[in-house]
Amino acid sequence: MNKRCEKILSILNSTEKPVTASQLAEEFGVSRQIIVGDVAILRAAGFGIIATARGYKIETGTGENRFGYIGIIPCIHGSEKLAEELYTIVDFGGTVIDVTIEHAIYGSLSGKLDLSSRYEVDGFIKRVSEQKNSQPISILTGGIHTHQIGCPSKSIFDEIKNALKKKGIVFEQ
Repeated sequence: MNKRCEKILSILNSTEKPVTASQLAEEFGVSRQIIVGDVAILRAAGFGIIATARGYKIETGTGENRFGYIGIIPCIHGSEKLAEELYTIVDFGGTVIDVTIEHAIYGSLSGKLDLSSRYEVDGFIKRVSEQKNSQPISILTGGIHTHQIGCPSKSIFDEIKNALKKKGIVFEQ
C-alpha cells in the first residue's frame, strides 16, 4: 500500500463525517480519479470503506451489528414528495441505507444514501436540486423504487412503513 493510501485511511479513520473524493484530491494535490482508484485499492485490500452520497467513510458495521432491524419498503412518488419521504423515515429514527429500482434492461440498480438525520436529508435534497443534468434514479421507473431501511427495531420499521402508507408513498400493487 502506498503512502497516499495510508494517509487516506488515516483521514477516514479520524472522522465520523464522510469525506468526498474532491476533498481528498485537494488535500493530496491529485485528481479526483486518482483518489477513486486509491479507494478501490483500499477496498480490495479488505478495508471497509463505503461510498455514500456525501463521500467516503469507514464502515462501522453492517446488518444486525449496525441496526437492530433492516427492512425494505416499496415506494412510489414524484420529486415533489422526495423530502417528505426521507424526512418521515429519519424522523422515526430510521436510516435510509439505499435506493433501488428494477430497470427493464439493466435489472436492479442501487445507490447508497446512508441518510439518518434531517441535516443529511437536507444536504442530499440540495445536491439533487443543484444537479442540472441528473435526477433521482426512480425517475427511470415512473417513481417506483425501494428503500432498504435500518432501524433500532422492527416495531420502528413498522411505524415508518405505516406513516409512509398514510402519506400515499408506499407502493401497493
